[in-house]
Amino acid sequence: MKYFGAHMSISGGHALAIDRALACDMSALQIFTKNQRQWKASPIDPEAAELFRERYKESGLKQVVAHDSYLINVGSPDPELWEKSRAALQDELVRCDQLGVPYLVAHPGAHMNEGVDAGVARIAEAINRVHLELPDGEAMVLLETTAGAGTVIGRTFEELAMIIDQVDDKDRMGVCFDTCHVFAAGYEIRNEADYKKTMQSFDEVIGLERLKAFHLNDSQNALGTRKDRHADIGDGEIGLDAFGFIVNDKRFADVPGLLETPKDSDDDGSDMRNIATLTGLIRSKRS
Repeated sequence: MKYFGAHMSISGGHALAIDRALACDMSALQIFTKNQRQWKASPIDPEAAELFRERYKESGLKQVVAHDSYLINVGSPDPELWEKSRAALQDELVRCDQLGVPYLVAHPGAHMNEGVDAGVARIAEAINRVHLELPDGEAMVLLETTAGAGTVIGRTFEELAMIIDQVDDKDRMGVCFDTCHVFAAGYEIRNEADYKKTMQSFDEVIGLERLKAFHLNDSQNALGTRKDRHADIGDGEIGLDAFGFIVNDKRFADVPGLLETPKDSDDDGSDMRNIATLTGLIRSKRS
């Protein structure tokens, strides 16, 4: 792995997120396309979208991904919330295409006590509807692995595979592997044998070719607790060894590693420290 970045603010304009990433010597970037705490947002001004595209092209960043709003739940059994979420997911993909962002990381959704099978079916139906509405859409949905708290879907690789299996246009589907979430869900990655076992399971159930991005986060909580609490790299229950396995895994050489670790209140120093920790784990080609 050679491309590292973090989630950066778009405050003041989308293109400023690129400037903030470059100021921290990042080679990858994650953004929200709008205020993630609100359902609706004004359309992106064409000039602002073009400015972002131009800055992205000239920046040298190797990858930019977006993350959808946390309000979205296309697994909901409530018809009104489901349609509102489906429309919001569609809008997120439209905004990604406007900005030239190839991937949209999305939390799969929660079934709200209706059962995994029912929730998976609703998620897949929403994605199929969005794909039909956007036949020429270019941005790919990356289902994010989840810690599995409550009725949230995506705790197991099998649950993500179930969604993908029910999506008609599978070429527009990928996965974002969140280390904190996977660990909290019960997948062991702290020693090399278990790391290889977990990745083999992912490959057999989903396919490593669908793994398009990593969220690199340590965990405040223990293995299998299903608690989604991020920590700085090496400062949590996962520890440094697991991240060393990931950044040195040749299969992920061109897959971006994106931080969602706690940020300092006044600057981006925490991101820079965490990226320095990750790059420090990379072994030389001779080692």
